[in-house]
Amino acid sequence: MKKIFLATAFIFTLVVSVFSVSAQTQSRDDVIKQIETKRAELAVLEQKVLAVADSDREEFASFLSQAQTGIIRLLPRETYEGNAKRALALRGGGAYYSFVRKTHEYGFGSDIELAQEQLSAGFAGADYGLLLNLGDVSLEQAAKDHAATRALLDYTPPEKEPEIRALQRKLWQGFEFSGFTFKGRVPAKVSNTYLLRSISVDRSDTLIVFRVVRQDTDGSLILVYKILKTFPKPTMERTPNTEGN
Repeated sequence: MKKIFLATAFIFTLVVSVFSVSAQTQSRDDVIKQIETKRAELAVLEQKVLAVADSDREEFASFLSQAQTGIIRLLPRETYEGNAKRALALRGGGAYYSFVRKTHEYGFGSDIELAQEQLSAGFAGADYGLLLNLGDVSLEQAAKDHAATRALLDYTPPEKEPEIRALQRKLWQGFEFSGFTFKGRVPAKVSNTYLLRSISVDRSDTLIVFRVVRQDTDGSLILVYKILKTFPKPTMERTPNTEGN
């Protein structure tokens, strides 16, 4: 009798354990599904934070009807990345943008960044950008016949790694070319038009003209832009690693 009781108790305990594990697994799966749902909902909300107002689109409707044009919002990095209260799940916090891939997510050949009221280009590896503030010049003038635009159209990027690294360092202070001083970082100013030759090794080489048309209450900027030319994909002749030889 005692053996039967012990066997019954063992089977009961085993069944309870199986049901308990099953219930626990189901509950965990439900939580994972909830996380996925919340992430999808968060992504939708983040796109609303990044969205441009209809009034901005209407104001520049004529320009935006042209090919290779667009309008975006850049969020200040210091406000939305790493801020416990306002942090976005989006990598880069909405402070970056790739004009080629049309994404704010950092890490996909980003061309521009907004941080500390500065616009920057060139963020990883051998990537770099030649930025120039043209002042209060119209987008049309900058796109068609500005001397700085012609200079960037004629610019030939270096291909050897030491030359590229040297240029990256120069751009912090200023790179003189065809009578203009290009930099990797410049102050962000409303009602100013900028030129950018963004070069991402093995990804893209693009000439963009853009204008900062408005600043919002959170410090974010509205940019209207046009891609002037897409050049052949840039390559780099890498310096051999001689360590250990």
